[in-house]
Amino acid sequence: MTGAELTKILTLRSVWIVTGVILALHLLVSYLNVGTNIEAVRAITPDGTIELFADDPQPAGRAIIDFLVASSFQMGLFLPGLGVVIAGQEFRTSQLGQTLLAVPHRGRLIVAKAVATAVYLLFAALVVAGASTAFMYAAVRDWNPGLLVSPDAWLGQGKFVVFAVLTGLVGFAVTMIVRSTLAGVAVIVGLATVTMTQLLAAFSPALDALFPLSAGRNLLLDPVVNRLSASPVHAMAVLVAWPLVTTAVAAFLLARRDAR
Repeated sequence: MTGAELTKILTLRSVWIVTGVILALHLLVSYLNVGTNIEAVRAITPDGTIELFADDPQPAGRAIIDFLVASSFQMGLFLPGLGVVIAGQEFRTSQLGQTLLAVPHRGRLIVAKAVATAVYLLFAALVVAGASTAFMYAAVRDWNPGLLVSPDAWLGQGKFVVFAVLTGLVGFAVTMIVRSTLAGVAVIVGLATVTMTQLLAAFSPALDALFPLSAGRNLLLDPVVNRLSASPVHAMAVLVAWPLVTTAVAAFLLARRDAR
């Protein structure tokens, strides 16, 4: 069943279009940064200090890995859109009803859909992480290319992939709940806005830390140079809880609604 759902995802033109737009945006932003990064690496001081940003000297190894992970993380704003588009297709031209004729067990169906969506999101996240690494390699190849395959780099990019898959599943589940692509996009944008405006963080960091994008920041970014609202362990718990809860709600509602 999961294989059939993954095949369905791979045949959706809208999914490939959204994926292409996200990857094109990532490539453009990375390309615009690569020249600056090359110059910064060339200017690394004898004591191993780099200025990736003006007047912000940092230890070169740590700063480059942080920038590598952050360059992947910036796509975290858009990857949940893939989950939204995948789920939204089910409510076009009564496609969900047709699917339920073949698979009447609704709980099993939504699990299969969620797993298939996670597999596709994993593919997209790995491509993003790979592109980030390729552009950073252009900057560090004459200095320390091995840094990009160090344990810290693998850990950072691995955490990004986990974040991307989990938040993408939130987009999928929310859309299954609201039964509309547009409404799903609105919810995801609203959740991201809470973090991007930092208004909630200023008044209640503990509440801000419960939102998925905030949890991503707390998981991926360096607390030494970023003001974070919770620990990485707390962040991982939040990121796991969001898709579990929203998918459970989606399954519950799917079992009690008609299939239109």
